[in-house]
Amino acid sequence: MAGGPRVCLGVITGAHGVRGLVRLKSFTAEPEAVADYGPLEDEAGTRRFDLVVRSRAKAHLIASIDGVSDRDTAEGLRGVHLYVDRAALPEPDEPEEFYRTDLIGLAVETTDGQAYGTVRAVEDFGAGDVIEIERGAGDLVALPFTQAIFPLVDLASNRLVVDPPEETEVRRPPP
Repeated sequence: MAGGPRVCLGVITGAHGVRGLVRLKSFTAEPEAVADYGPLEDEAGTRRFDLVVRSRAKAHLIASIDGVSDRDTAEGLRGVHLYVDRAALPEPDEPEEFYRTDLIGLAVETTDGQAYGTVRAVEDFGAGDVIEIERGAGDLVALPFTQAIFPLVDLASNRLVVDPPEETEVRRPPP
């Protein structure tokens, strides 16, 4: 794959049966679309997976992967997150829609136009997205990605506007 920003489209959750099929949790809007964007890669980008969705079962998909033909090999893939280059995905339909990876690297400024930092990461720890901002000298701030805290996402100008809470904690890098 090209090496630009990547998007996680799903995760292998285990084996299904004895012939190498896998259970897959899809993160795409239409779960079956996980296989529509070409071969997928693991997080490190060292392994490629040609995936074919075979069926849907409750909260997951059943898929085959080229070269995986037995249960042990399929089970060995449990926990592998599947990525695709951002460029392979369609552009969002609405101007206010975007992919999380589109935010990484954006300049962050306060509501009064002061420089605040740069988006380093967008994380989801289960309670909603968190924006990690590098403030300089390696100092980091993690803020919940809410409309109140981030009133404007301006991809056209490569900026994110923040109204940080007064009690914002800055993490300092170890000496």
